[in-house]
Amino acid sequence: MPISAAQRATRRAARRTARRAALLTATTVLLAAGCSEGGDDTATPTTDTSAGASAGVSAGVSPGVSALAAQKLAWAACPAPSAAEGGGAAPSPLPGGTAWECAFLQTPLDWSEPDGETIELALIRARARDADARIGSLLFNFGGPGGSGVTGLPGFASDYETLRGRYDLVSFDPRGVGRSAPVDCATDKELDAYYALDFTPDTEAEERTLSDAQKRYASGCEKDSGTTLPHVGTENAARDMDLMRQVLGDDKLHYFGISYGTELGGVYAHLFPKNVGRAVFDAVVDPDAGVEDGALGQAKGFQLALDNFAQDCVDRGDECTLPGTSVAEVESFVTDLLAALDKKPIPGIGNRELTQTQALNGIAQSLYSKDYWPYLEQGLEAADGGDGALLLTLSDAMNGRDQNGSYSNIQAANAAINCVDFKERYTLGQAKERLPEFREASPVFGDYMGWALSGCSQWPVPGTWDHPDVSAPGSAPILVVGTTGDPATPYEGTRAMVNALGEGVGVELTYEGEGHGAYNGGNTCVKKAVDGYLLNGRAPASGTVCK
Repeated sequence: MPISAAQRATRRAARRTARRAALLTATTVLLAAGCSEGGDDTATPTTDTSAGASAGVSAGVSPGVSALAAQKLAWAACPAPSAAEGGGAAPSPLPGGTAWECAFLQTPLDWSEPDGETIELALIRARARDADARIGSLLFNFGGPGGSGVTGLPGFASDYETLRGRYDLVSFDPRGVGRSAPVDCATDKELDAYYALDFTPDTEAEERTLSDAQKRYASGCEKDSGTTLPHVGTENAARDMDLMRQVLGDDKLHYFGISYGTELGGVYAHLFPKNVGRAVFDAVVDPDAGVEDGALGQAKGFQLALDNFAQDCVDRGDECTLPGTSVAEVESFVTDLLAALDKKPIPGIGNRELTQTQALNGIAQSLYSKDYWPYLEQGLEAADGGDGALLLTLSDAMNGRDQNGSYSNIQAANAAINCVDFKERYTLGQAKERLPEFREASPVFGDYMGWALSGCSQWPVPGTWDHPDVSAPGSAPILVVGTTGDPATPYEGTRAMVNALGEGVGVELTYEGEGHGAYNGGNTCVKKAVDGYLLNGRAPASGTVCK
């Protein structure tokens, strides 16, 4: 039988103190936790490749940048992250006392004019433990687009400690992100109001309100970052990475890309196939998908993750505090809650309320990892009782808002990079026409993902491509890792990336599990396969499955 309202009230009262503790815990965990979960299995390496490091500059370099390629980086102790990077304290030393080092790289603002104006890109590194066995630098991009690698790498460093045995771990804030010529679009107060808006309008008046807000946001980006906006695209970022390779003294680029980092890595491999060393793509973006197909795929991916969360709730019976004895009943509870929030927001944090859109954001954020499912359960139960604090905390984590009300520029950079990459410009009317297909894909997320197609409708800079070209004939093998339950980059993108990279390049590895990204989830099979390739040059057989 479904849990009654009286039973829910009793359970809410019994868990009130625990929820408050969970809220504090979630606020901390969501800023730095890993994004996947795994079990144990084995994979047998079968394919050998070679990799090395030298101070030479190899072929494939863009012309006119010899002076930039010869620059010397002034590595120094890392400062505390900037507000655009998310704020916080300077990174602590690694085990054994290794300190993080930071520097700035000079790179052309416009790669079509490599001798013109330059910008600074922020870099961070931790030196390899074994200098004698050192392979070179291993460059990370953690996705977004818009994520700061300067803050991301220290946050995930414990997961890569094995790799630090033979690599300098290196990451960066891509152009437009964090400390690298950051895109800025609005004040913190303006962003609070913007993210509280109804992004799934039900009336013409709400549609006009959303359209006006999108226009103001885009105008703010142009006003504050107009010089940068045309040049923050993925192709320019890929060229930046090849300059990093040279300046770091590596003959080949050894690379670990996660989520959007797989798209960036694929574009790099297309532009510089002969410069690819040992590379891993985890949580793979479908390179064949345009804006609409990508959004539709995410709607299906998040719906699948929610289905799995609801099934877990049902399987746990009375241990789960949400009502319902079937997946459909649990999800009906979620949709009823969202409908109620659409009519009337509830108290959140301080004087901020939890709106329907923020609740959707919070639910989506918690589906990135199975580790977050307890927060989702607690947040939904609390919101049902009129307390929106935990779901709002989850939404804030998605939007880059800290407890002091300051926003990083992750969402501004995300919009700027996506809008300059992709040509499609959907008006609100065109997005509205496509809602039936999105609703069929996801009763919970369909409207949200469908209306989001209009995100670039007011953007002041034209887009570049229908979808990225990642074909990379002549590249060294690239290990492509997909997770079957990934909500943000659905598993189907893994095979698409392998096929698009070309014969003999993409090596497919499947993880049958939940979450966005496999390597950081602790699955022994995945870790053994990835480490085996990056450390010893032995890739698993393509088609290997980890469970």
